[in-house]
Amino acid sequence: MLAQRAFQRRQPAFLGQLFRRTFSVLSTNPHIKAYQLATLPPSYLLSYLDSSSPSAATAIGTTTKLPPTPRSFVANERFMTILNDVLHKYAAQDDGLKAQALAFAAPGGTIFSNAGASHHGSSSSTQQGSGGGGVGGWVHLSDMRNPPDFGRIAWPEDIFGSVEVDSTGTLLNNFQPSGSYRILTNEGILGLSDFLRGKLVERLEEEDKNDTSERPHILD
Repeated sequence: MLAQRAFQRRQPAFLGQLFRRTFSVLSTNPHIKAYQLATLPPSYLLSYLDSSSPSAATAIGTTTKLPPTPRSFVANERFMTILNDVLHKYAAQDDGLKAQALAFAAPGGTIFSNAGASHHGSSSSTQQGSGGGGVGGWVHLSDMRNPPDFGRIAWPEDIFGSVEVDSTGTLLNNFQPSGSYRILTNEGILGLSDFLRGKLVERLEEEDKNDTSERPHILD
């Protein structure tokens, strides 16, 4: 569902009539905006950015209906490249993942298989992978849209990737994309921690600023 309110980017009064744009936010993820494109049939550009003219290159993707579904949604491959780059740089700094790594490497830490598909659950900020109990191994960073039960590992389509943990519980800065993550599933759309979402938005704003390509036509 869409939130009932539509938000408008504030512009100086004398520019309001020229550059005013409206967007809706997804009730399942209020950080994501839906801009209606001037296309037939109607379609919407989904973006983290609040912009009078959002860049297609930084969009999460497009959808032909709201709320988006796996059938109506088309992911932006460039966005996935940006997302993986941000996670490669900052995943090891995420507080939730760091806490999980410490618990994982502690004596008596649970040892799980990396085969997420063999476990029930959809997604969460972190789950343990192979190793643990003072040995080291890997922890999984996954989508927060539908956390799995305690002790479970998210399904492959919900796992962003994994980060190695040494025997002391320290995360190594070597995020490895899973290759199986999907932005949108029946459980919801992209959900990141506040820290990682903030880093992603910073990168998207930088990309948007440097993008010189023609902007999509957004309806008022």
